[in-house]
Amino acid sequence: MILTRKSLSRRTMLRGMGATVALPLLDAMIPAATAMSRTAANPVKRLGYVFIPMGSDIKRWTPEGEGALGQLSPILQPLESVKDRVSVISNLELQPAYPGTHATSNAAFLSAARAKRTESSDYFLGVTADQIAAKQIGQGTLLPSLEMSMDLMETVGQCDNGYACVYQNNLSWSSPTTPLPAEAHPRLIFESLFGEGGTPEEREASRQRRSSLLDWVKEDMASLKRELGGADRSKVSDYLDAVRDVEKRIQKAEAASKDNPVPDFERPMGVPASYLDHARLMFDLQVLAFQGDITRVSTFQLARETSNRTYPEAGVTDPHHPLSHHGNDPEKIEKMSRINRFHVSLFAEFLQKLAATEDGAGSLLDHSLLLYGSGMGDPNLHDHTNLPIVVAGGAAGGMQGGRHIRYENPTPLANLHLTLLDKVGVALGQFGDSNGQVDDLFEPLGI
Repeated sequence: MILTRKSLSRRTMLRGMGATVALPLLDAMIPAATAMSRTAANPVKRLGYVFIPMGSDIKRWTPEGEGALGQLSPILQPLESVKDRVSVISNLELQPAYPGTHATSNAAFLSAARAKRTESSDYFLGVTADQIAAKQIGQGTLLPSLEMSMDLMETVGQCDNGYACVYQNNLSWSSPTTPLPAEAHPRLIFESLFGEGGTPEEREASRQRRSSLLDWVKEDMASLKRELGGADRSKVSDYLDAVRDVEKRIQKAEAASKDNPVPDFERPMGVPASYLDHARLMFDLQVLAFQGDITRVSTFQLARETSNRTYPEAGVTDPHHPLSHHGNDPEKIEKMSRINRFHVSLFAEFLQKLAATEDGAGSLLDHSLLLYGSGMGDPNLHDHTNLPIVVAGGAAGGMQGGRHIRYENPTPLANLHLTLLDKVGVALGQFGDSNGQVDDLFEPLGI
């Protein structure tokens, strides 16, 4: 690293053989008395999407009343500590997902497009909201977008009622014929965020030569710290500690996998055995990616449609998919709601970490918008109305949280996509079946 100016570029990185480590926003990157000092008042905006499969128990999901968000519903209770930063939106629909399948629920969630029914490779959908954002706000970062999942993804054959597996297993599409596969392996994501690049073989050889990625950037790190003030040195140390913590957890999972090579058809080898630990690791990777401005757009599929995962962490040993076809059995619905609440609790932890992570004159949560939800409402009916949807974050002051917005008439989910894109600076006149924007999401309650 060579410093050629008194202030650091936002793109300053620590470099070494086999490693490239981006940095969080530092005071040294925002010098006083220059045009750059306005950066703190005009921060980078991030946009993230977290998908849950097979809808929800809407009765236990929906808060009572409208307007100010009072007592949270049982499923949303884990969001209590960040309640003022979230809005629950009821009566959104996803008409392009009909005729009502798991495949179309996933495919339409971010595209608001109707999937071509085919079991072959002539699939056709539409550009997804995240990729529209990536083309406009993601081009200045190392990764224009980050696609993540929790499951191994089948990419060939048909998975659901005559629809190719590609629809069910890919949230992001950069064109109507180009799905972007999501990565479920934390090691591969970590290397994409902080590795130097090269072929997979070169990256693996580099990894084998080091005990930690940070070993390769020690000289650059020491040089940088000599140029920084005390507050910035502390920020860099905290960030690198977080990077090292994630790396250690990945290494621990890989070691455990070698000792216990039990096949699991729901997850790749080398990931934490516990779904909880795996999901937390993936969310922490997203925090690091946002904090280092490695990407500004992310998608995360918490589980795939038709997943037969069990959730012992939530006290549920029945597979998820059969529970979603509950036939109005109270016991099955209650178990499904526990899974719903468990997924929300992971999202709540993610929001708490974003809120606790400084980013200029605010936090990462202040400067992000996150959409959490499903393309299915009542999974027992396979319907796509009254979707479970939460929006969180601040988008640099543009969003008012702490609300429950309930629309009198079913409103296209595409309207919400259009609104979120607009709030992070992506100009778009029409998206999917949208007929306007959800403007009241960003206006005061007036109560």
